[in-house]
Amino acid sequence: MINKNHYFFDTYAVIEISEGNKNYLPYIDTSAVITKLNLFEIFYSFLSKQGIEMADIAFNKYKGVIVDVHDDVIREAALFRHQHKKRKVSMTDCVGYCTAKRLGIKFLTGDKEFIDMENVEFVQ
Repeated sequence: MINKNHYFFDTYAVIEISEGNKNYLPYIDTSAVITKLNLFEIFYSFLSKQGIEMADIAFNKYKGVIVDVHDDVIREAALFRHQHKKRKVSMTDCVGYCTAKRLGIKFLTGDKEFIDMENVEFVQ
């Protein structure tokens, strides 16, 4: 069951944690939630930077924390992206942010596009 101890881990947060960013230490033992879109980005990032073995490790680690994207979130995310098009927020980030809001949990990220938004735990 998802509760207030969970965070939606943006792909940015997953990468920063894996690279040892000390600012993310408080979140290492928290419960993460992602979507399949994030899983794609995580796998691709690890594959590009560290190779297939590390990509598979990350994939297997995060595939167990995936939540479904509700139909209403697709619409809301598209509206959100349109509303914030000057920020150039990715589709994956829009879906993640709106999923976090729907679940009542914080969106953990260091993406500057989200620095002043509500329901965001911004960490650099």
